[in-house]
Amino acid sequence: MRQLIFALLCFAFSYGAMAQDKPSEAYQENYKQVMKRTEWWRNDRFGMFIHFGAYAVPGRGEWVKSNERLTTEQYQKYIDAFVPADLDAKKWAKAAKAAGMKYAVLTAKHHDGYCLFDSKLTDYKLGNKIGGRDVVREFLDAFRAEGIKVGLYYSIIDWHHPDYPNVGNHPQRDDKEYGKRNFKWDNYLKYMHGQVDELTKNYGKLDIMWFDYSFDDYSGDKWKAKELVAMVRKNQPDIILDNRLEVHHGTSSQQREMSMLGDFETPEQGVLDAPLMDKYGNPIPWETCLTINSVWGYSEFDNNWKTPELIVHTLVNCVSKNGNLLLNVGPNANGVIPEESLEILNEVGKWMTLNSQSIYGCGGATLAKPEWGRYTQKGNTLYAHWLYPNLGDINAKGVDSDKVKGIYMLYSGAELPFQKTWWGNLEKGNLFINTGSRPQKPVDYDTVLKIEMK
Repeated sequence: MRQLIFALLCFAFSYGAMAQDKPSEAYQENYKQVMKRTEWWRNDRFGMFIHFGAYAVPGRGEWVKSNERLTTEQYQKYIDAFVPADLDAKKWAKAAKAAGMKYAVLTAKHHDGYCLFDSKLTDYKLGNKIGGRDVVREFLDAFRAEGIKVGLYYSIIDWHHPDYPNVGNHPQRDDKEYGKRNFKWDNYLKYMHGQVDELTKNYGKLDIMWFDYSFDDYSGDKWKAKELVAMVRKNQPDIILDNRLEVHHGTSSQQREMSMLGDFETPEQGVLDAPLMDKYGNPIPWETCLTINSVWGYSEFDNNWKTPELIVHTLVNCVSKNGNLLLNVGPNANGVIPEESLEILNEVGKWMTLNSQSIYGCGGATLAKPEWGRYTQKGNTLYAHWLYPNLGDINAKGVDSDKVKGIYMLYSGAELPFQKTWWGNLEKGNLFINTGSRPQKPVDYDTVLKIEMK
């Protein structure tokens, strides 16, 4: 009897676990809608992030007000000096297009609360000092003209608003007297929601809304996030949203679920070890946001520039794991993207001109990562990214040679011979591709081999 009871309990436990692991109808419908909305974005793969604001004047990054505990009065000198006379959004757009970027996101308002758009809810905005110009509108018009999808970043925290408390990384977080103020949270939420309403109503079709950020208890319901998302989707039915309206607590694929408040996840300054999956085995859209040097906003003292090779490798790394790359530039106080950034983007663009076929519309392959690089895949076409030095033939191990239709150098279209064995290697699953006797890769950073399957 004890054995029977134990068996029944085990069955009940197993059945409950299986039932728990089955997604609800609401989850499945949300997942379906997310994948539909993000389809264009998952095809485009490569975007430009632009962090631009009054913090470019001190030139010590976008967190200068918080890092240096500056009061609003102390920060005002930077607001006063911020008059970007050389700002030309058309030049920004042309740089993004030349680099092969398909979408772009601009900081409409960062944590300091200073607006680049014509908000009717505050006078704390750039347009008042530059003859009524609306930088957000200029950005949107310029990038749309180049055929680039457009998005806006909006910080849901605000170090300037009088009803936003001194919590988290607020510049006055250690000021006990400041903390005694009467903060009216509902007033702040009305203001924040109102500005998002302005952005999503007054600027035509937006493709992306990039919210930043939740922390501790300031997450989800604290922001009235469901109401905010409903309003955004009412104004912009096809828009896609990041997941930073909530703190994500999932720590593994066994726990992770698709957010009900956003369409994609946003790992920062690094690339995931593997494709991002929910606990039901479904892929979750994700995007690495990455600085081109060390910080997001302009810094006069940050010369830690990432090489074009590292940018290309990072882009390939993301795509090989079904992810996107959002690469940041920080224009200086005059509105000019630094020359070093432009040179890097230009080099990345040269590579993209030859190899974008292996990025756009591609995702990961089921093959194991080879020693010489990575794979991306689109339909029946595999792209072998030869990233690292390699002696002898490239072994695309795991590719069935009997199903190979042809192999070509992507940059030139030249056909490459291949064979199952080399130097007595008789292991199953080998596919040795002859790339010639050259000691160096023919294309800098990453030489792509196109493998067409039958």
